[in-house]
Amino acid sequence: MDMGNQHPSISRLHEIQKEVKSIEQQVIGFSGVSDDKNYKRLERILTKQLFEIDSVDTEGKGDIQQARKRAAQETERLLKELEQNANHPHRVEIQNIFKEAQSLVKEKIVPFYSGGNCVTDELEEGIQDIILRLTHVKTGGKISLRKARYHTLTKICAVQEIIEDCMKKQPSLPLSADVHPSVAKINSVMCDVNKARGTLIALLMGVNNSNNETCRHLSCVLSGLIADLDALDVCGRTEIRNYRREVVEDINKLLKYLDLEEEADTTYAFDLGQNHSILKIEKVLKRMREIKNELLQAQNPSELYLSCKTELQGLIGQLDEVSLEKNPCIREARRRAVIEVQTLITYIDLKEALEKRKSFVSEEHPSHKAVWDVLGNLSEIQEEVLSFGGNRTDKNYIRLEELLTKQLLALDAVDPQGEEKCKAARKQAVKLAQNILSYLDLKSDEWEY
Repeated sequence: MDMGNQHPSISRLHEIQKEVKSIEQQVIGFSGVSDDKNYKRLERILTKQLFEIDSVDTEGKGDIQQARKRAAQETERLLKELEQNANHPHRVEIQNIFKEAQSLVKEKIVPFYSGGNCVTDELEEGIQDIILRLTHVKTGGKISLRKARYHTLTKICAVQEIIEDCMKKQPSLPLSADVHPSVAKINSVMCDVNKARGTLIALLMGVNNSNNETCRHLSCVLSGLIADLDALDVCGRTEIRNYRREVVEDINKLLKYLDLEEEADTTYAFDLGQNHSILKIEKVLKRMREIKNELLQAQNPSELYLSCKTELQGLIGQLDEVSLEKNPCIREARRRAVIEVQTLITYIDLKEALEKRKSFVSEEHPSHKAVWDVLGNLSEIQEEVLSFGGNRTDKNYIRLEELLTKQLLALDAVDPQGEEKCKAARKQAVKLAQNILSYLDLKSDEWEY
């Protein structure tokens, strides 16, 4: 249809659809919760457009009615997606974990406000546990969940860094005020910096009790402290100059955390699929899978054992060199990759041990033989586990889990009869069975970056 001759109602519907389309990516990428200002803004815009669509006069014409229906459906779809993003079970999980972090920080933040830098073990351990739990929240590749997890982890990891920095303070600081008049001022600034740490943590975690305190205000305060330090006359005293420099460095470390929220929204750091470290991990995993397939499909796998183990050890070395970038998700990805490679090495070791044992014809203790029989069964089960690619609802997962449990029960029934060698062998076999079971869980838990 010629746009110049288009019916005014159709033209109006096109304008509304264009406005709706302009915020579509904001809706798809929305990572907040339903009481966020941005949620209410997007909801308000889409609801307004629905009213606008409803007010378009169709004049009883079928083509206009269909156009209005399509426009309404598209707008309602975005409204529904916005609501789903904010109320997704894993988004709620992230929010609940963050609330736990808020409670922990609120309870333990007092030492910072008092000008000290005392940090309890409970706070450190609590923060670490929260980071680990957030790392394991599943996103299913959904942009909004990836962003939500990244934003939350970024804030809590920043708090962890600030806490760790407090614990690493050099015992030489502060200097005695008797050294020089400027030292008293630096000491005073240092107390203000400790208080600013508490304020910064409270702002990052959204537990600040003062309505007047904002990131912008804190930035001005910290910049003012740097200006005060720059204006000090240290009379060429090296130790005072170094002291001042260290306090300035402390302030600059705090300033870098104030841009976290904006940085998270203006970059694609949450999308680890393109991260350099993740790409290196994926390259290692790809080669590991190729080696695994060669081994499992080979007619004479024993001929490949030595070369495969050598290359797999090299892959472990490559994983050790991967930069974690202070990102717990990258740390978890590397940990899992190491387990993947190490499991394949263990599989080869067991196969070699079983083949080597065949060459021995000497008599052995019945209990020791029973342990080796279980190890033979574990080797066959491990081969299946290495090939397993399903989830925990699969029948094959349940079958493998039951097989491994039976082997553990069989080992439990072995009576070493005081034989130390048999005790050690049984202990190693139990550990292997548990490791295979843990590996099966790891492969089936559907974790992703």
